[in-house]
Amino acid sequence: MTEKIQKLRQVIEETGLCRSSIYAGIAAGTFPKQVKLGIRSVGWLKSEITIWLADRVKARDGISTTTINDK
Repeated sequence: MTEKIQKLRQVIEETGLCRSSIYAGIAAGTFPKQVKLGIRSVGWLKSEITIWLADRVKARDGISTTTINDK
């Protein structure tokens, strides 16, 4: 299986978060870290964004979740 990479614009669209919230979440350890693609290019693994979104739904529904750092 080939892992898909999402650029910042796609992550913003999928999560509904703004750029600063994404980077604040990375700094706090509550959002998946980006993958360096080049000198001035980063992306995020689509699977990690999907898991992060699913964890938000579980948290809303009161189901125990794991943090990104636990994986």
